[in-house]
Amino acid sequence: MKIYPVILSGGSGTRLWPLSRAVLPKQLLPLVSDRTMLQETALRLHERPQMQAPLVVCGNDHRFLVAEQMREIGIAPMGILLEPVGRNTAPAVAAAAHYLRTIDAEAVMLVLPADHVINNVDAFYAAINHATALVGEGALATFGIVPTGPETGYGYIRSGQPAAAAAAANCYKVDSFVEKPNKETAQGFVDAGNYYWNSGMFLFRADSYLTELEKFAPAIATATAAAVGKDYRDLDFCRLDEESFTACPSDSIDYAVMEHTQHAVVVPADIGWSDVGSWSALWEVQAKDAQGNATRGDVYLDDVSGSLVRAESRIVAVIGVKDLVVVETNDAVLVAHKDQVQRVKNIVDHLKTKQRTEHLHHTKVYRPWGCYEGIDIGERFQVKRITVNPGGKLSLQMHHHRAEHWIVVSGTASVTCGDKVTLLTENESTYIPIGMTHRLENPGKLPLHLIEVQSGSYLGEDDIVRFEDVYQRA
Repeated sequence: MKIYPVILSGGSGTRLWPLSRAVLPKQLLPLVSDRTMLQETALRLHERPQMQAPLVVCGNDHRFLVAEQMREIGIAPMGILLEPVGRNTAPAVAAAAHYLRTIDAEAVMLVLPADHVINNVDAFYAAINHATALVGEGALATFGIVPTGPETGYGYIRSGQPAAAAAAANCYKVDSFVEKPNKETAQGFVDAGNYYWNSGMFLFRADSYLTELEKFAPAIATATAAAVGKDYRDLDFCRLDEESFTACPSDSIDYAVMEHTQHAVVVPADIGWSDVGSWSALWEVQAKDAQGNATRGDVYLDDVSGSLVRAESRIVAVIGVKDLVVVETNDAVLVAHKDQVQRVKNIVDHLKTKQRTEHLHHTKVYRPWGCYEGIDIGERFQVKRITVNPGGKLSLQMHHHRAEHWIVVSGTASVTCGDKVTLLTENESTYIPIGMTHRLENPGKLPLHLIEVQSGSYLGEDDIVRFEDVYQRA
């Protein structure tokens, strides 16, 4: 049986602010290891029996980061489906199901969020093998995590009678889905022994899922079928039809299908799982010192215990505290008690209300050609550090309100300014006047690093008129 992994790489991970932001969410960050959560998810599936190349579903804004991160680990995805807007998991999985049916009429989908930790991979594959005995008969299997305690942050699945197939050992019919409980109720679930954390991971045939979707959420089935039927290629991406997908109702798999179907089964899985949904959850899955501290970056601790301390850009010193979360980035610092980290979302809501940008992006912004980072800004000027990857090429563009000075720090720059093309190397510079058509390119084999000084009456990123772009951005 061929299994097609479908990796869902949407969402913004607001509970992990200030590290996770809309433009660079948690699944694209190295939270637990030196690889990103997306990369860890893809590598977990790589070169395993039955597993085909993954199909990744993500938003338009993350497409180049997703492609680059997959390239870094040497995995070529079957495809990268681009959602024009977020519509929750039921439409995302439906689009993937329609797409896979054009490739394999009997496709079996392993649906996985991109931002989960699974420490016991062998046990995970054992659970998958248990489920495969049933999905060929039309079952929709979900993986229920064996609870390690009375967790109130997860929904639960109550298992019923054993599944009928003799080969499907340790599989049960789903009795009910239960919303996030209070502490006392959660303890009762753990004591009962037949309640499992709802992991959001599934295994089923694409046609089985679509049949149930057509029965219980026909508007989603119709809209996603149209979105895939009118999709088109854009470089290495598959763009779903914007009008059709935007018209699709927003709903989760659980609400749209799993809570209604008679074919739902749950496979208990004791796999060292976490959805890393908060800073306290990240602390739990990370390696710790003798005092129970999880650290990353340039950190100094004195008389600290049970804490998570993460430094991204400078030294962070913490003295005489316990059970804290301290996270430093270039433009924001979070200090919270581990018991209060669910309130981090309130910070993000505050930033949105005040129309600030710290919830949207970091000072370092990634582009398909490389990245740039703001160094200084003042009245009528801005300074950036720009990195262009080997072979990277910025769009041919023009600005109405600003001029630019470029100073090469290292590498080789090919600079188009009007009709003139100049090659610049270390310690050389050039000037781009207001209104002049220009382009920057790295023709070398090493990264190009340069300093850009902007000056003018308006310095916003929307003052870009693109005439030509190899990455086909608007």
